[in-house]
Order: sequence, then C-alpha cells, then structure tokens
Amino acid sequence: MHQISSLSRSVRVIGLSVAAVVSVGIITLPFTPLMAKSETEHVAVDLPEININNGFADLVKVVRPAVVNISVTEYARPRSNDHRRGDVPPEFEEFFKRFFGETPQGSQKEQPDRNQNNQPYQRRSTAAGSGFIIDPSGLVVTNHHVIEDADEIEVVFDDGTRIPAVLKGADSKTDLALLEISVDYPLPYVAFGDSEKAEVGDWVIAIGNPFGLGGTTTSGIISARGRDIRSGPLDDFIQVDASINRGNSGGPLFNTKGEVIGVNSAIYSPNGGSVGIGFAIPSSMASNVISQLTEHGTVQRGFLGVHIQSLSQEIADSLGLEKPNGALVTRVVEDSPAERAGVLAGDVILKFNGSDIAKMRDLPKLVALTESNTDVEVEVWRNGKAEVLKVVISKNNESNIASTDEDSSTSSVLGLVLNEIDDQIREKYQLEENANGVVISDIDPKGVGAKKGLREGDIVKRIGQIDVSSPGDVSEYLKSMEKEGKESVLLLIERGGQARFVVVPMSS
Repeated sequence: MHQISSLSRSVRVIGLSVAAVVSVGIITLPFTPLMAKSETEHVAVDLPEININNGFADLVKVVRPAVVNISVTEYARPRSNDHRRGDVPPEFEEFFKRFFGETPQGSQKEQPDRNQNNQPYQRRSTAAGSGFIIDPSGLVVTNHHVIEDADEIEVVFDDGTRIPAVLKGADSKTDLALLEISVDYPLPYVAFGDSEKAEVGDWVIAIGNPFGLGGTTTSGIISARGRDIRSGPLDDFIQVDASINRGNSGGPLFNTKGEVIGVNSAIYSPNGGSVGIGFAIPSSMASNVISQLTEHGTVQRGFLGVHIQSLSQEIADSLGLEKPNGALVTRVVEDSPAERAGVLAGDVILKFNGSDIAKMRDLPKLVALTESNTDVEVEVWRNGKAEVLKVVISKNNESNIASTDEDSSTSSVLGLVLNEIDDQIREKYQLEENANGVVISDIDPKGVGAKKGLREGDIVKRIGQIDVSSPGDVSEYLKSMEKEGKESVLLLIERGGQARFVVVPMSS
C-alpha cells in the first residue's frame, strides 16, 4: 500500500542506528568547533541565478553551510499513536502505528541516567531531522513533527559542532517550528524566496539529513503545485521529484537562485524510501508563519466564520454560475465577521481580498494567512449576480423533525413529506433547541430525493437561496420552479449538526 509519511525520525523508523552506519564503514564526523563564522555570513537571495548546465556546485557551496541537522532526544513515556495533523484515511492507521508508535528494535538508545537516589531515569531515544538558519543571530526553521515530543534539541553543523537549541515557537497546522541557538558570532543563513513564482518544471535542490547522513544534496524539478495530502486543513504542498527521505524533514528546498521556496515535509512511498514523490510546504505559507513565530512565538490566524463546501457543475448550474468555482457557504457562524458583513448561507464566495477562489480549499488558506483586524473585500454570488461585501477579519480563538396533516406538506415532485419543527418533532428526531427549517418525516424510497441521499430526519433549511420556515415555503418554490421549466432544485440539508447543499432533480 502506498503511504504518505513524515520525513523525520529516520534512525528510529527504519532501525538504521548510528552504530549500523559505522559498521558499514561510514565514519561519523568529529565534534570540532565551527571555524571563521564571520567569513561565511551571506544572504542567498543576493546570488545570481546559476547556469544549470554547469551543475549546482556553486550554489550548494554557498547555501549548504546554513543547512543543519536537528538532533532530538526524548525521554521514553507512554505516547499517543496519533501524530497526525487533521484527519488521516483509515487505510493509513497501521502505517502511523508502525512509524510513530513504539521505538523499533535496533534504534539507538543511550544508557539510562540515574538520579540522586541512584534510581535509573527512563530510557531516552534519539531521532534526527533537518533544518536551516534564517538569521545570523541563530534562528533555525524545521518541521513541527521533528521536535514535537522533544525533551532536548540540538542543532548539529556539518563539522559536527552541536549547539543546544530552545523552541521559540511551533505551529502544528502547517507543521512548522522555529528554534533558537545562542552563539557569539554571526552564522551563515539563507532567505525565503517567493514560491508563488515557482512553476511546474522548475529546477529545485534539496539539502538535508536523510537517514542520519547529514549534508546530503539532491536535485529535481517541481512536479506539481497545490497538492492536498490530507494532513491538515491548510495543505498546499509543492510536489517535487528530488530524492528526499525520512530525515529530510524540515530541510530547505532551494530554487536556482539559492532562495528557500519550500520546507521539505512528507513523502509518498510504498516502502518508506524515496520513489520520487516528495512534498514541501511552500515559502508563501512558511514565511508568514515563521514571521509570526519570530515576533510572537505563536500564530494568529484570521477568522471569517463560515462553513463551506465545494461546488459541482450541477450546483453551479442551479445557481446560474458558468463554472463550479468558489466556496459555497452552508452556514454562517453567529456573531462572526461573516455574519456582521452580511454573508448568507447559499452565497458562493468567488473572491477573497482580491484573490480568486478557484477551489473551495483556497478560502481557508487565504483567511488563515490574513491578520486579524484587517479590512477585506469578499465577492459573493447571490441571486444570480455578484456582490462585494466589506469584512473585518477577526482573530481565530481556537486552542482555538409526529405532526398532524395540517402541519405537513407532501411534495410529489421530490417524494418527500415535510413537517414544521415542534416539540414532538424535536424529541422524535433529537434535534437541537434552536433547530430551524422543516423536517423530512417520510420519504418515497423510489423518489428523486431518496436517490440523492435524503432521508427521514433531515432538516431542509433552504431551497434555492430562500430560507425555509414552513412546508408551504417548499411547495410554493417548487411550483414556481415547475412553471419556469427548471430541471433541478438546490436544497440546504442539515443532518447531525452538519449542513450541506444537495441538488435534487425535479423529475426522475
């Protein structure tokens, strides 16, 4: 089975300990002090773009001193097997148990220390990842999952020098972390470039610490942009074919000017090794997060306050949109920036702060990267035309339907029996006290509604772009649609507290 894997902890994951490395004749570097640090200070963005026909040697000589290994020591303790960001498909469960559960046999372990009573402390295990220096004072970028459970962190340079590091800030949703080391001389460093200018087919260079073999350079091209690997709500990965492996986590992905355009974070692999499909966090996202971690130690994300879904061509047609672009609002959070600005369920958000919403998942990323108290324009599609709303984005504080016949209406068109919500309906279908709309109390199993997945107990909240308060609202709307010769109708259905739009044909 093919799997998507985080890249760090390679020594522990595959059992390739330092002892094993030595046994095959690879000699570890001596721990000697760093030399002439003031002479190596540079900013990679000052480099001219290289001629790739001459190879990458000139570029690597300049940027490689700023790439470091991250050594993490953890005290053994009961740990959760869930090291994921966001939902992961069930088929990956065994993979995560295998690679993020108990330390595999063969991993390097140090002898336990003893306390003042001569009692042994818990054993420790050491893992490794990659990172890169972004400031001569000693700021180091890596992945959050590299240092997530660390008790001790060290930054290890190419010459073997090890410097203790402290965690300045981390963000699990983007899998980024910022470390700080203390030195009395300027360090070599690199700078973020603009990943938005990178195109599929561009050359890239990855430098990192695969399998504990530090200072490894590989090259390739950008294979794809905007990849969603279901690791979290803000997925927007650059896919590359440069050979990267576990241990490359947190290492930089360079363009041919020596700018960091990505942070290597994951691989797609059937066996844990590189098969030419790697994923990097784009610098457009990383630079924003790292800037906030540098200034505040935390990330403050923007909050709009809408629940959304993607559009199918069927839904787009029902709303009078030519293409299924945008994010369809299924619910507006009470007292949110969206509600205060007048955003309504049924609106399609086409643009956010001047940026087109080509796909639904474009919107959360744009909102998240917007600072709180920022005024933005949100273009929505409503009642067959575009409208522009002014929204003041706020801070995201996450840490942060048995009735009588008089009360019911039968829709022969959709094959539904609808009821108003009263105490009996609320109790029967275990609805929330503030539930509104009408409830499907019976359904023709051969009708078009059933064929589209509707079922008894569903709440119909809107039909078209009109709020529903009684079964009569639905009947009247359907009559008007039949007169106009419409082929389908758009319903906003709530089930189990989750709302979703469904397009139901007017005839089977």
